Amino acid sequence: MTVHFIGAGPGAPDLITLRGAELIRRSPVCLYAGSLVPKEVVALAPQDARVIDTAPLNLDEIMAEIEAAYAKGEDVARVHSGDPSLYGAIAEQIRRLKQRGIPYTITPGVPAFAAAAAALQTELTLPEIAQSVVLTRTAMKSSDMPPGETLENFARTGATLAIHLSIRNMRHVVEALTPHYGADCPVAIVVRATWPDQQIIRGSLKDIAAKVRAAKITRTALILVGHVLAEDAEFRGSALYDPQHVHVLRPSRKKKTKAAS
Repeated sequence: MTVHFIGAGPGAPDLITLRGAELIRRSPVCLYAGSLVPKEVVALAPQDARVIDTAPLNLDEIMAEIEAAYAKGEDVARVHSGDPSLYGAIAEQIRRLKQRGIPYTITPGVPAFAAAAAALQTELTLPEIAQSVVLTRTAMKSSDMPPGETLENFARTGATLAIHLSIRNMRHVVEALTPHYGADCPVAIVVRATWPDQQIIRGSLKDIAAKVRAAKITRTALILVGHVLAEDAEFRGSALYDPQHVHVLRPSRKKKTKAAS
């Protein structure tokens, strides 16, 4: 018996991995986050499978279901939204599994920030503008952020920021980032990325809070901030495809000519 933690992806049911889908198809028990995992993904479970929405359950109740399956020798598909390694709350479940000697696997999924970038039809890293992406959140009602992990500190790097679980904290986001990125820095809000009701709100640090309020967005949204989001951003081309850039898979033409002769 094995517990399979599976990333279902950001919303579109066809973005689950082949491996994840196959594990769900063959697991007699399926535990899933009902508010964020599409029904089409859960529908992959066997017809007689025990399928449970864990949204109303606490950790003890979830573990009780897993332990019952363990006693019967039944595999469990534990389905999380996005990629389970990011804000998936799998670590506390894994800790319990280790204590009980229950084996587990983890199957990655498409993370929300990648789905958001695809929806925006953009790249989050551009040469000489930003070469790093910071995945973070703000505290609000959830657990406190570790010391040093502040928006202000991340902003000092100039990296592209993907801010999760913070759409109701826009005022703080704007106040923390504006001194470092400037009021005109582009911001994109992607709501329910890849779902049929996906919504995109574009703006800048000076007007994005008002746009979010007007759209009445309060949950399931990712905030992307950075100069790479400018639709007219000017940047140097990557060295990867530069004709003058030589590497082991693309040696210089001069060397090719000598070798041929």
